[in-house]
Amino acid sequence: MSNIYESAANTLGLFNSPCLTKVELRVACKGISDRDALSKPDPCVILKMQSHGQWLEVDRTEIIRSSINPVFSKVFTVDFYFEEVQRLRYEVHDISSNHNGLKDADFLGAMECTLGQIVSQRKLSKSLMKQGNTAGRSSITVIAEELSGNDDYVELSFSARKLDDKTVMNNLNPVWKTFKVSLNSLCSGDHDRKLKAIVWDWDSNGKHDFIGEFHSTFKEMRGAMDGRQVQWECINPKYRVKKKNYKNSGIVILNQCKIHKMHSFLDYIMGGCQIQFTVAIDFTASNGDPRNSCSLHYIHPYQPNEYLKALVAVGEICQDYDSDKMFPAFGFGARIPPDFKVSHDFAINFNEDNPECAGIKGVVEAYQSCLPKIQLYGPTNIAPIIQKVASSASEEMHTKEAMQYFILLILTDGVITDMADTREAIVHASHLPMSVIIVGIGNADFSDMQMLDGDDGILRSPKGEPVLRDIVQFVPFRNFKHASPAALAKSVLAEVPNQVVDYYNSKGIKPQCLPDFESSRTFEP
Repeated sequence: MSNIYESAANTLGLFNSPCLTKVELRVACKGISDRDALSKPDPCVILKMQSHGQWLEVDRTEIIRSSINPVFSKVFTVDFYFEEVQRLRYEVHDISSNHNGLKDADFLGAMECTLGQIVSQRKLSKSLMKQGNTAGRSSITVIAEELSGNDDYVELSFSARKLDDKTVMNNLNPVWKTFKVSLNSLCSGDHDRKLKAIVWDWDSNGKHDFIGEFHSTFKEMRGAMDGRQVQWECINPKYRVKKKNYKNSGIVILNQCKIHKMHSFLDYIMGGCQIQFTVAIDFTASNGDPRNSCSLHYIHPYQPNEYLKALVAVGEICQDYDSDKMFPAFGFGARIPPDFKVSHDFAINFNEDNPECAGIKGVVEAYQSCLPKIQLYGPTNIAPIIQKVASSASEEMHTKEAMQYFILLILTDGVITDMADTREAIVHASHLPMSVIIVGIGNADFSDMQMLDGDDGILRSPKGEPVLRDIVQFVPFRNFKHASPAALAKSVLAEVPNQVVDYYNSKGIKPQCLPDFESSRTFEP
């Protein structure tokens, strides 16, 4: 039985997770001037990124002489991480020819933002700030473009004829099973990169016999698109040297080459997809009386409790991808006014018709305001809130457009009491544009909650139906008690970009409007 084995610089693998996302940032300024200067400034923009509370320089543009509306040719390249708040600062300096570098330069203004804000808007314009005030009418515009991540994959179908006869039960004219491989794995996205293919005669004991090899490029393999074939002579270098009349050890044929476009997370975000962030908070009695300092809901005047830390850490990231910054916030497991019946999906602002809060700050204020008005009770049921968000996600699914993806953050202090219903709700939600993040608050035994995550096996409904996608991420907050809140957010949000891409690609849904970078690169005068 013959087999084929392809390799480039690295052994080929099947299609796997996408590579690191890099973003290019282009910069232009408008109306910049130094009030003390009689001539036009010689501007330069310095990009800084915050790390451990310090602003560190990433790179700087060229200096453009005598310009109040400079468009810089220098392009900044940065790594993008959805699960992190990446704070950026653009500083504009006037570096005249008689200045001794940046030390003697005049500071013209600065703009601070996050990378998430830039990529979600594609083009971000803001006023330059100087000493806490706007620097006249000056402004800065930043345009984001994703560098190709080579997430596309290729489908290849090989066969061969008249291979060298190596064994008794040999198949000299094999047709190999079609396989898929990412372009990143195949050639690092370089279509001209030299590839080497080796044909072996497979043996069950692992001692495969070498038949021959050939070299190619993906550019050449693309000749097998549109029903055409590409073929190569399979050469055994030793036979070529030793045998006078040696031609080849067979012919390898590429019968089919199909390229499958894999849209990236930023394709969808830059195409207009919004992240709809919803939070659900556990108000069961096991949290303890909020008036007691031992309660998980105790509001300390100087130190936020674990609920607030988790809420802010995750919400601070998600808010950059929601244009209106209005977030639905719900509670479960409490008796609520006016009749004090138990509810498992009440709006914490007590406005059932509009449960949205203005920004993460608004969610925090609604949470603190509702605590004195409710009675903590039970049980800990989260299926109703999953079903509520799933209802909105279902409406989005029927549009067959990539406009809204839902993230539900559930904060709970104990093991849930409606496990069967929750499993059913998660299996249903796995068919929808939706992800669920569960953070365990406090020191309860959360071992039973791990099954919802699906990392230890496929989650199934009580009827045995498996989840279509892995959409749940569960972590106990105590694992990050001695780390920064950013570490928690990074842990629970790292899988979201792949979940978004997996959902839309599985449905064959393209980004609503693919970025037209040629036009977006143009800065308005």
